[in-house]
Amino acid sequence: MNLIEFKQSFAAAHPFKNFSVCLKALWYDGKGQFEKAHSLVQDIDTPEAAWIHAYLHRKEGDTWNANYWYTHAIKPYSQISIEAEWEELVLYFISLHNL
Repeated sequence: MNLIEFKQSFAAAHPFKNFSVCLKALWYDGKGQFEKAHSLVQDIDTPEAAWIHAYLHRKEGDTWNANYWYTHAIKPYSQISIEAEWEELVLYFISLHNL
């Protein structure tokens, strides 16, 4: 799967079953369902989930909370656009799970 195919999957009512929880969170965020995306990653204690959590808080403008989660993700506070970070995250999780 590539980024274009991932975006095309937005036509479906639900994310594909073979998506990881993290990729499902990005799918919901890509469809404009921030709260659903946030609820999927907020209780997962991994650096990968923390990265998505950080991105989501940065997107909503909560700098302090985003910085907290970037620290847990062992990532610097992102300086790229929100759109570019979302794409970076999607590509990372697609490659991580060999989709």
